Amino acid sequence: MAEPDGPEERKPQPDEAHSAFTPPQGTERPAPPEDDHPTSEFALPEGLSTEQQTAPGGSAFGTPDGGPGGGVGGGPGGRSARRPSPAAAPAGVPAVLLAKGAPWQDRMRTLLRMPAGDRPVPETVQRHDENGPAVPRVLDLTLRIGELLLAGGEGAEDVEAAMFAVSRAYGLDRCEPNVTFTLLSISHQPSLVEDPVTASRTVRRRGTDYTRLSAVFTLIDDITSGDTEITLEEAYRRLAEIRRNRHPYPGWVLTVASGVLAGSASVLVGGGLLVFVAAALGAMLGDRLAWLCAGRGLPEFYQFVVAAMPPAAMGVALTLVGSAAQWEVRPSAVITGGLFALLPGRALVAGVQDGLTGYYITASARLLEVMYFFIAIIIGVLTVLYLGVQLDAQLNPDAAPHTAERPVVQIIAAVVLSFTFAILLQQERSTVLMVSLNGGIAWVVYAALHDTGGISPVAATAVAAGLVGLFGQLFSRYQFASALPYVTAAIGPLLPGSATYFGLLGIAQNNPDRGLTSLSKAAALALAIAIGVNLGGEISRLFLTVPGAGRASSRRAAKRTRGF
Repeated sequence: MAEPDGPEERKPQPDEAHSAFTPPQGTERPAPPEDDHPTSEFALPEGLSTEQQTAPGGSAFGTPDGGPGGGVGGGPGGRSARRPSPAAAPAGVPAVLLAKGAPWQDRMRTLLRMPAGDRPVPETVQRHDENGPAVPRVLDLTLRIGELLLAGGEGAEDVEAAMFAVSRAYGLDRCEPNVTFTLLSISHQPSLVEDPVTASRTVRRRGTDYTRLSAVFTLIDDITSGDTEITLEEAYRRLAEIRRNRHPYPGWVLTVASGVLAGSASVLVGGGLLVFVAAALGAMLGDRLAWLCAGRGLPEFYQFVVAAMPPAAMGVALTLVGSAAQWEVRPSAVITGGLFALLPGRALVAGVQDGLTGYYITASARLLEVMYFFIAIIIGVLTVLYLGVQLDAQLNPDAAPHTAERPVVQIIAAVVLSFTFAILLQQERSTVLMVSLNGGIAWVVYAALHDTGGISPVAATAVAAGLVGLFGQLFSRYQFASALPYVTAAIGPLLPGSATYFGLLGIAQNNPDRGLTSLSKAAALALAIAIGVNLGGEISRLFLTVPGAGRASSRRAAKRTRGF
């Protein structure tokens, strides 16, 4: 074997070592400035050696197993079906232990809050061929799953966690999902020296179907579980079935449910049988008119305007007939019941939750949507109330709702309200009973604090909503499902329908001070509901764990702390 000719002969270097900024051979390399020591998230920790031994027969350009380059398992660019576990990290790199039995939401939230350089190497759960995962197809599947979740009303953090979980399950490392109100994107960098691959998808339509949402969560749980083998083709097939599935309840059931919801809400604020029937008829008529407008292609803003008019008209008509026939009626309960079926509580809770978890752009867009819907309801109700005032309808702004006179009847009304609300949200039949009981408990807590204890309605609402969020998070964690089906319908009895109605009535009667005061109270109650629900969920993550959760139930704080 021939000896080397001289010391200037060197071994070939990989392509990664060449750079346009590297001095040519034979030129003295300038020393770095003493005061300037640039750092990078890709810098190696102190004490970690960069010398790697090449396996016999391997390529001189290949990277070692688990390295940032593409060649894992021998061939250039090839990846094995299994990546090394975090416990096998080299000395100097901290290993992050994630409990296998924890819900995937908790594990992915933990990783999302970590810097990209501190995340452990993903352990591929689902198998793929010898050439590695099909990156474009995995990214497309991830975006399609995130689209269904975001369109169904999930918070931005949960959507990002789901996208992150799917990409890691199929072996894609260094993925960064990003969620805004209408746009989803995900970026994947195959290695530190390769160009990133980025894909995006726009959410065009939104719909409320918690049965579909639950099916998507089940699919994600199966993908992230090592006990279930789901190929990309199988995942696409199941996702197509979820999209094709019809809603669990027909249209006429939803219309009847909206009527029963409005009637139950009217009983909740002191109405009787006649008020129940009037509120139910008004809400069902408004629901049908809104469906008609939707079929004609009108935006949701005008749909809310049209849907708010029939309940208000029914209350004004009942007032005029009651005055002529000397009946003692409560038109405020009729209109309040109709408002309960229209107030966007789901979007409000999601918007405040996004803001509290650091997704300010999405939170601003959701709250702006809530404001538009609320303005639409105000326009519809104010139009009818103004006409009623012109017709000398005896609308009494001092007729406050009575909630302490019939506790048993009102508890039943709260349970029925949550039950019908769950049907309107297209929930699974197995969750309807649980969320109905959760709504009844929320009303009992609110009535006990406000009516019996004399606590302010805002504080009582916040405490009751906190229990709703706590119980909903517990139900979802033990079922490995979304918390929305267990929370949204349960906050129905707490929605500020009465405060909204009296605020609009004050404005219609040319008493803006009284009206703005009531509307401010309604806004405070709405924020108390949203913050209470979010705080209850956070408390469940802080102090309560599911079996096997371990350290993975912890989650780092938001991106900033105390403003700096």
